[in-house]
Amino acid sequence: MYILKGLICVDVTRLGNTMTLSGTPPEVGDQLPKFKVFDQNNVKVKTANLIGKVTLISVVPDLETPVCTLQTRKFTQQADHYPAAKFCTISNNSIAEQTGWCAAQGVENVDLLSDEELSFGYEMGLYVPNLGNLARSIWIVDETGKIVYRQIVTEQSDEPDYLEAIDALEKLVPRVDL
Repeated sequence: MYILKGLICVDVTRLGNTMTLSGTPPEVGDQLPKFKVFDQNNVKVKTANLIGKVTLISVVPDLETPVCTLQTRKFTQQADHYPAAKFCTISNNSIAEQTGWCAAQGVENVDLLSDEELSFGYEMGLYVPNLGNLARSIWIVDETGKIVYRQIVTEQSDEPDYLEAIDALEKLVPRVDL
């Protein structure tokens, strides 16, 4: 992270190569910006649709890669333990690619959202122009849409710190053992 012309710039790396994000990601305490993504039925999902319930947003660069698959699976497996929270995964894969991933992985009941139009990526400052995809990150917003946790993974080929994210979530909603 560095400051350029008064803006806080965030860099990430991919296999050690430094890349700058398209904008400045919001900070903890900021409101989730307005954006639109699309669900598996090609229905528009806006920021307002995510407000009202604590939400964990898992952002992956490309759902069809091993680390993104692991990240999506790990958070999907946790969702049942937190019925008071909403879990969703956002990538800029197309809806068809996301649907194909679900079929190939045998995954059901996962809330995948497509940011193929990059509305989320640009509004959140998470688009990585050099890679053509979103930066791996985890966001938790409270029921009012205020960001209470953010984790932008520095090395994009690494997995996020799942435990840290789940610990942050547990400060807002209780875990239910099945």
